[in-house]
Amino acid sequence: MFYTNPISLLLQPRRAWDHVASHAPASIVAALIYPILFAVLPAYAWYYGTTQVGWRIGDGDPVRLTHASALPIVVLFYLAMVAAIVGIGWMIHWMSQTYGASSTPAKGIAIAGITATPLFLAGAVGFYPLFLFDLTVGMIALTYAIYLLYTGIPIVMKVPEERGFLFSSAVIAVALVALIAIMGATVILWDMGAAPTFTN
Repeated sequence: MFYTNPISLLLQPRRAWDHVASHAPASIVAALIYPILFAVLPAYAWYYGTTQVGWRIGDGDPVRLTHASALPIVVLFYLAMVAAIVGIGWMIHWMSQTYGASSTPAKGIAIAGITATPLFLAGAVGFYPLFLFDLTVGMIALTYAIYLLYTGIPIVMKVPEERGFLFSSAVIAVALVALIAIMGATVILWDMGAAPTFTN
């Protein structure tokens, strides 16, 4: 059965990627279970943090979102995370032939989902929104996620390190495009009524 221990992934990434390579998911549904479960953590954390704790600007009072406005934003946030994993995973599969790798859509989605593990875990900082701390944790998680990608692609796709480096760099370019697309969609959705509403 396909399963990856996130602690093992963070402490022994090569060993965890070896496990992924030998137990690659056979179906897209099996590959999706991991990101579907882990994306709940940052979504719930930010819902709680923005509605219950809030954040401060200078020495002012805490700024919080209303529950009614936070809920659709968090649901869209959750769906965007899962959709990004699926999209990036599909592109990993699509690009695999270019780099001489044998792949399936499920394997691509598994790589994308597992690579995002540090970002999912770092999303727990949303329970207490504090800009500099959250930014620092986010940058560390992003750096480690990139390291996981460069480590995992050659192992799971069974390509030489040099080719894996180029493959991983192409995946990062796709991820940046996905980020820009999500930012654009956010602006459109805010204009359509999913904008935040703040408590008094």
